[in-house]
Amino acid sequence: MLLEANAPKAVKNRDDGGMTGQQRFVVVIFSVVVAALAGVFCFLSWERANQVAGIVSALVSIGSLGAALWAALATLPGTRVYVSRTGSATARDGGSANTGVITPSTSSAADTIRVDRTGDAESEGGEANSGVSAP
Repeated sequence: MLLEANAPKAVKNRDDGGMTGQQRFVVVIFSVVVAALAGVFCFLSWERANQVAGIVSALVSIGSLGAALWAALATLPGTRVYVSRTGSATARDGGSANTGVITPSTSSAADTIRVDRTGDAESEGGEANSGVSAP
């Protein structure tokens, strides 16, 4: 059995430990807001600063609750697989050629699989797949 293939490049969720552009944006915005509040508190009387701090803490707590719920929903179980621009694959003598995704038959409906612009899969006497296949 001879199998000539460029393996599909399946990319799961990014987990390289670095900050994304959105995360940097959020850190910068919150830093500016904290610095602005510190400046405002310097020019207010103690009584007025106490009132402003109470309002700000209430708004921040509501925003934090929303962010926590959003993060919890974003991490629901399920696999996200994206396959794009794979090479071609040729199988001979009863082999199999795959340029897409082969999923286990136990794959749940929560799984997200996207296959885009896969290469040609050709087979002479075997199986060929260039999309999504579940045995």
